[in-house]
Amino acid sequence: MSLILRLLTWWNGQTLGTQLFTWRNGVKVGEDEAGNAFYQTRDGKRRWVIYNGEAEASRVSPDWHGWLHFTWNDPPTKAGLTHKAWEKPHQENLTGTAAAYAPPGSIRRAAPADRRDYEAWQPE
Repeated sequence: MSLILRLLTWWNGQTLGTQLFTWRNGVKVGEDEAGNAFYQTRDGKRRWVIYNGEAEASRVSPDWHGWLHFTWNDPPTKAGLTHKAWEKPHQENLTGTAAAYAPPGSIRRAAPADRRDYEAWQPE
């Protein structure tokens, strides 16, 4: 069953075609903390990622994203980026999950917002 899923779906990891291409042409460059594996061709002209789990682009950290898009030549395993003290750690896109941001007053928030500054209009 997993072979059929790999042949027909692309969102649950690598497809069979990607696995064959990686096996023939890929050189593993490294992995990130999420377990995603990063590859490039022997001549360095193509770069790609094999996701560990669901194929979601926001799961790639900014360091690896810059390498994938040829912003810099050295991968984070060779030359890591210097991070500022005010930078937050990478977090994947949480939209559509229970951990997504809900502003004050949203119906998705557990506690209702304190609205003492608002009085509902009532017609006379």
